[in-house]
Amino acid sequence: MNFGNAVNGVSSNLLPAKGEIERSHLTMGFIDVLKDRARANVKTIVLPETEDMRTLDATEKILKEGIAKVVLVGNEETVKKSAAEGGFDISGAEIVDPATSDKTQGYIDKLVELRQKKGMTPEQAKDILLNQYLYYGVMMVKMGDADGMVSGACHSTADTLRPCLQILKTKPGTKLVSAFFLMVVPNCEYGANGAFVFGDSGLVQNPNPEELAAIAASSAESFQLLVQEEPVVAMLSHSTKGSAKHADVDKVVEATRIAKEEHPELKLDGEFQLDAAIVPSVGASKAPGSEVAGKANVLIFPDLDAGNIGYKLAQRLAKAEAYGPVTQGIAKPVNDLSRGCSADDIVGVVAITAVQCQAEDK
Repeated sequence: MNFGNAVNGVSSNLLPAKGEIERSHLTMGFIDVLKDRARANVKTIVLPETEDMRTLDATEKILKEGIAKVVLVGNEETVKKSAAEGGFDISGAEIVDPATSDKTQGYIDKLVELRQKKGMTPEQAKDILLNQYLYYGVMMVKMGDADGMVSGACHSTADTLRPCLQILKTKPGTKLVSAFFLMVVPNCEYGANGAFVFGDSGLVQNPNPEELAAIAASSAESFQLLVQEEPVVAMLSHSTKGSAKHADVDKVVEATRIAKEEHPELKLDGEFQLDAAIVPSVGASKAPGSEVAGKANVLIFPDLDAGNIGYKLAQRLAKAEAYGPVTQGIAKPVNDLSRGCSADDIVGVVAITAVQCQAEDK
């Protein structure tokens, strides 16, 4: 699958864990492909930020394009009035009012059950669910009344992820939540026709070897899902196969060992400098015999500084489209938005989230 002409890429211009989709004017790009995939098996996505007009604008577009079923959380009269004032047709969306929904009591009971060791009382749970719609949206996903959630247009990353970690927790078999960017580099012979996953480029500040190995495994899975090609994972460093000695190199070497031990099915190797990871001639020279050297399409950076700088260099200097940060490792798909996002940005993230939801069926 060639994504050389991508549209609606995601960039991060705020703090590391925030992102927003940047648009180009090319015709059939990565987001278009994902929208087609989303339409093939329509999922239900909850959008809890109904106080924001961008959410209502995006809802109209999502429904018109048939990308997902949309659940809006809020007072029905207020939501419909806001939509009418903005000129948005949201008639195809389901509006759930926590104050009147017959499912709210079940959500309260479940939240108390999940958080009782932290001292959660029924009164506290009710107050949270009636007044913090992000929690209500996450609870809808937890209880199977929605497949995924997209939020963050008017909430911080911390506010978006906190209820996810408290209620949904991490995905079985996953040790931590991390974030990646899917990079699509135009006219590029490296990676998968110019497509790469950069991880972690959005969330985990300074992973230890065990965490770095977990990020590698999650990023490989995400690449397989979104790009639909075999992941080839390179653990990046300023050293290639012992060419430099430093504690930072040791961390990557240990992470590589752990990842290979825990995921022997993956094509994964390291430690590599970037050129040794993606350029065949350099890989053959610096790491002869490696099945990954010179062929990598999943690049695992040693820390968030490297990952964040790396994706922005590719985006700005190579004109790459950057999609993300996309969350991985949560038990159900929930994705963050930039507070500077547009309605079209929300539509793009909903498409990504819907495809992630489809993987939950397997």
